[in-house]
Amino acid sequence: MIRFKDYLLTYLKGMAMGAADIVPGVSGGSIALITGIYEELLDSIKSFDKAALSLLAKLDFKQLWKHVNGGFLLSLLMGILTSIFALSKIITFLIDEYPIPVWSFFCGLIIISAIIILRDIKKWSIAVVIALLIGIVAAYFFTNMPAVNSPEGIWFTFLAGAIAICAMILPGVSGSFLLLMLGQYERILSAVSERNISIILVFAAGCITGLLAFSRLISWLLKRYHAMTIAVLSGFMLGSINKLWPWKIVLSYRISSSGVQKPLITQNILPQDYLAQTGQDSLFLQAILAFAFGILLVLSIERIANYIKKS
Repeated sequence: MIRFKDYLLTYLKGMAMGAADIVPGVSGGSIALITGIYEELLDSIKSFDKAALSLLAKLDFKQLWKHVNGGFLLSLLMGILTSIFALSKIITFLIDEYPIPVWSFFCGLIIISAIIILRDIKKWSIAVVIALLIGIVAAYFFTNMPAVNSPEGIWFTFLAGAIAICAMILPGVSGSFLLLMLGQYERILSAVSERNISIILVFAAGCITGLLAFSRLISWLLKRYHAMTIAVLSGFMLGSINKLWPWKIVLSYRISSSGVQKPLITQNILPQDYLAQTGQDSLFLQAILAFAFGILLVLSIERIANYIKKS
């Protein structure tokens, strides 16, 4: 029997996923994988099938709710929405004011998470190692791709939603970063803050479409090629460190829809070169402490999750 604390824990995991997806460069899918709800999330999304439609047609809402794992999905969705609406300004403020410690924290979180996930691979082989390397290289090159100028049509908002939602179930790939690349990041954030219902609904429709389609592919791969799929997903996470690296110099800028100058293309540099090239302190000690905190946080979450499972 599912207890209240299980729903509360799922809600908190949803909050962590939502907070991660707000940040360009951090993946909600990584949080799902870290917190042990990844495969349950995939299976729950997949349950929206012909059987679910049949139950809906019969107006058998009780069985439909059970079939789609409604309690889990609702708790997770409420947590995600809580973060999106309540934490977006806080996270944006921290990134703007304390970028080096914040990105260092995310680096620690992602690296230890990838290591923990790789422990799930019981039998290593050359193919698994190659899959890991493919994931790392693919994420590295993906995070180096520049943003594009996107069409203004509502159809592209739908398409952007279908593409960006894949980050929820693809660790290492950030939904916010995908939107940024597609030129839709600020448009969607503005729609949320201004309560532009038409854009939000079109974007949500795209998200639902992409989620239902892509979840089946990932679930099939996990069942058929579990070790190789886990290796690729972990590789995506490790390769995404390229985007999260705290010490950067800006090579070019873009002008946001609000007229604010934002970095467009950046280059990673070593901490010892940061002061010479930017004139600012590298905050190396703070970065190391934040990095260590990210590691300790994930290890604590894993220990607490294991304790709850046993209790």
